[in-house]
Amino acid sequence: MLEIQLANSRRGTGSPLVVIRQLDREGWAPVIDLLAHEREVVAVDLPGFGDSPPLPGTVPTVQALANEVALWFSTVGLTRPPVVGNSLGGAVALELARAGHVASTVALSPIGLWTGPGAAYALGSLRFARTMVQTLGPRTARLTRSPLGRTLAFWQLAARPWQMTAEAADGALRNLVRSPGFEATRRAARTYRLTGFTPSVPVTVAWGTRDLLTPRHQAHRAAQLLPAARHVRLLGCGHSPMSDDPSRIARLLLSTSTG
Repeated sequence: MLEIQLANSRRGTGSPLVVIRQLDREGWAPVIDLLAHEREVVAVDLPGFGDSPPLPGTVPTVQALANEVALWFSTVGLTRPPVVGNSLGGAVALELARAGHVASTVALSPIGLWTGPGAAYALGSLRFARTMVQTLGPRTARLTRSPLGRTLAFWQLAARPWQMTAEAADGALRNLVRSPGFEATRRAARTYRLTGFTPSVPVTVAWGTRDLLTPRHQAHRAAQLLPAARHVRLLGCGHSPMSDDPSRIARLLLSTSTG
């Protein structure tokens, strides 16, 4: 695989904890603020998202993204770090655990536990949202400045989208549009299905009880496929629980990540 430079940032001191980001950079910000008091937080953008370039000449499957992140570890001096990811990032984190590249994994609402219709619904919803934001162009701030607008934009992702700040909401919409790998990754993800494995490292799978994008029945499938993992219910949280309850997510990560 051709190595690319993944955009990343480091904050805090202590043992490293890698946060895998894609469309959720703004959602992770308050959690990273809390984690940085106790850990060195290394936030990395997946290929094709945020400030990272897409994979050149490679279909961006979940496995390909995980392989690229594992390669990136070796280039920045990280040896089997603990990782956490949400949604697509959660699936990448689980594949890293499967391959033995990490010390521990926390996956928040990972994709790949869906059936065909479930994948079509979730990925189609994101494509519709991107088209809507592209249509708005520079007028996204008009939508995100009000609680009602933030609710209309993020009702599938957050349980309390009206509580998002206007700046975070607007940044999230802009990230959705400017991520060059979005469409290719969306197409590749349609056929991704998580298969069961017995992890050799601690694995935690956490699911919001108000997740509308990847509904809770997928959490039951995760428990069946990964019986050796720890499974956590995040009461009152949506698909992106970092936005709904950053303090709880920070506590979960500090209590479960090793390395």
